[in-house]
Amino acid sequence: MIRLAEGWKDYTVLATGDGYKLERWGEYTLLRPDPQVIWKAQQDLFSYPGLDAVYHRSANGGGSWEFFRPLPESWEIGYRDLVFKVKPMGFKHTGLFPEQAVNWDTMSEIVRRAHRPVKILNLFAYTGGATVALAKAGAEVTHVDAAKGMVERAGENARLSGIARGIRYIVDDCKKFVLRELRRGNRYDGIVMDPPSYGRGPGGEMWKLETELFPFAELCAKLLSDDPLFFLINSYTTGLQPAVLSNILTLVLKGRRGTVSSYEVGLPTLEDVTLPCGAGGIFIHE
Repeated sequence: MIRLAEGWKDYTVLATGDGYKLERWGEYTLLRPDPQVIWKAQQDLFSYPGLDAVYHRSANGGGSWEFFRPLPESWEIGYRDLVFKVKPMGFKHTGLFPEQAVNWDTMSEIVRRAHRPVKILNLFAYTGGATVALAKAGAEVTHVDAAKGMVERAGENARLSGIARGIRYIVDDCKKFVLRELRRGNRYDGIVMDPPSYGRGPGGEMWKLETELFPFAELCAKLLSDDPLFFLINSYTTGLQPAVLSNILTLVLKGRRGTVSSYEVGLPTLEDVTLPCGAGGIFIHE
């Protein structure tokens, strides 16, 4: 099953092909590499009218942006009642993953239906898409990421979305933070994590998804309250099947009442294709 983020008005995938995706971000059109796009382009994406910038990969790793006209340093786009700052960043990123709106909607609806105070832990939280959505739905969110600049951007996104309280921002290695929370006896009603394939914490801590995800999910499961709402894992790692996330959640939450499901996450395009964007798995408490 693939779940599509279809509620966007300020973001559109215009075309895809030959390893690239052509996207409209508000008023601006960007062309970025995408390893999943192995099919042939139906048009010359590099000659698209109004193309503002393209990210070129380097043969030595990384890459750089080529701009065809001056762009603002950053600009804002909206999703429902949320507002996010985006801009061309290093390694092709813009500071937002639009396909994650699928998960924002699911978690926000669960929080609203709870009709009680809810504490959520967002790990590898980046610029706070899920944090902002959950706080807007009424949750108290602890936002944890190792990159100080991304945590600061999350605060900007919260302010743009009209959120003045209810978010605790932590710059730290996620595993170290979880271990401290376990020692403190803190518990959460929901956990969401969006771990990278590879990464380093602020102290040089190494993260490799294939070896770290299961034991880390086991640790995080111990942070759930006695009456939790959900545990969601998202992954961008190419080739990781959704069933892997189902299996992890089923095993680490054994004995908990609830249902586990998994799915592909994707974006609709203006062509007759769907752009795959990773996998999600979620446990919902009964």
